[in-house]
Amino acid sequence: MQEPPWLRPRPRKFPGVPAWGAPTSSMALEEFRVSEFPEITPEWAWGGGDGSGVRVCVVDTGVDAAHPAVGGLERAASVVIGDDGTARVEEGDGEDLAGHGTACAGIIRSLAPAVSLSSVRVLTKGKYGSGGALLAGLTWAVEQRFDVVNLSLSTTLPALEPALRELADLAYFRRCALVVSAHNMPVQSYPWNFSSVISVASHNEPDPLLHYYNAAPPVDFFARGVKVTVPWTGGREKVGTGNSFAAPHVAGLCALVLGKHRWLTPFQLKTVLFHTARNVTGNLGGSHGREREGVDAGVVDVGV
Repeated sequence: MQEPPWLRPRPRKFPGVPAWGAPTSSMALEEFRVSEFPEITPEWAWGGGDGSGVRVCVVDTGVDAAHPAVGGLERAASVVIGDDGTARVEEGDGEDLAGHGTACAGIIRSLAPAVSLSSVRVLTKGKYGSGGALLAGLTWAVEQRFDVVNLSLSTTLPALEPALRELADLAYFRRCALVVSAHNMPVQSYPWNFSSVISVASHNEPDPLLHYYNAAPPVDFFARGVKVTVPWTGGREKVGTGNSFAAPHVAGLCALVLGKHRWLTPFQLKTVLFHTARNVTGNLGGSHGREREGVDAGVVDVGV
């Protein structure tokens, strides 16, 4: 009997696709046994939904609220490092210092136009920041009880793993769905490889709602992340590739689902994503949202 996918060695990296991704437009995915729940369909999950009543926080480089593709923010905050090195969150300053957070927010808004978006800036030097800032910003987002938190960044520092794992578990138990992008490089990083989060890597197809289940964790799903057009600072747009932009596609989907099914837990939400994945249902998932060409920016690496 063939060994199940989750017990096999990790797959190799495919040329032209970020680490942990899969070229699903040209590679046939193997069949595997699933337990189908026919009533959980894309139409049931998010058909007719717009994300109304759902609060999403983007933990990133900040968000340009004035960008037309973002459509304003409910709350904006940033992490400030004091003279004693202590990180604290201050509300009111949401300026995007790099463009990365604006890109993620715009993707979420494109999928769930009625969602309530917020931002906390944890990266203060372009795409880089401290571990303390990441922990402070993510703690703030979890404590504010957002329904979905998009984290398109990670850290390779093992010293931060215990605190991040505790935060991810806290979010899980508080019904805060933490959607995290896998690192673009085949390196050990956190928190995308925690079982309590919804981890996302890229596929290379253009449908913004199309997602695949990955039977060989730690990545849970593949979503659009190759040649995506995203909003950037200064009212601009940018085209690029990265798992950073696959994650907000799934965060937007989560907002659509929660807008229709308010009482789903993160566990149930992940189950809905599983049952609506193309390689599980064979269903394209309809044509909700607008097709767009195109996102660049790799997963941000947070250090000390």
